[in-house]
Amino acid sequence: MFMFDTWQYFLHRYMHLNKFLYKHLISWHHPVEWLLMDTIGGALAFLKSGMSPRASIVFFSFAVVKGIDDHCRLWLPWNPFQAFFAVNSAYHDIHQQLYGNKHNFSQPFFVVWDRIMGTHLPYLLEKRIEVSFMARPVKD
Repeated sequence: MFMFDTWQYFLHRYMHLNKFLYKHLISWHHPVEWLLMDTIGGALAFLKSGMSPRASIVFFSFAVVKGIDDHCRLWLPWNPFQAFFAVNSAYHDIHQQLYGNKHNFSQPFFVVWDRIMGTHLPYLLEKRIEVSFMARPVKD
């Protein structure tokens, strides 16, 4: 998980901060980005961790489902992905907003690199209507 997160954080951040890559890859968004981050990051994690092929199938299936959940833009309090991981749909939603697109690069599991590199933007969930929440950055 740490190796996968490390690859994804630094590549994701680089693609956002590099104007050419942002315009030609990130603005199209996930298909090309996921190919580079998940495929190469997955291969590196598999090769360096020494996990068995069976373990890698379970791990990467879990990572794909987790990634889809993080991008669904729904905050469901009973969802185990959102309860057990700091990177969740609200965390990613902040990243997708104009005020947050230079923050919250971490995915898919932990926010370690955002905290170390100073790109962590904390947020609060604001209840809206009766059934939904909106993620808002914490004001200093």
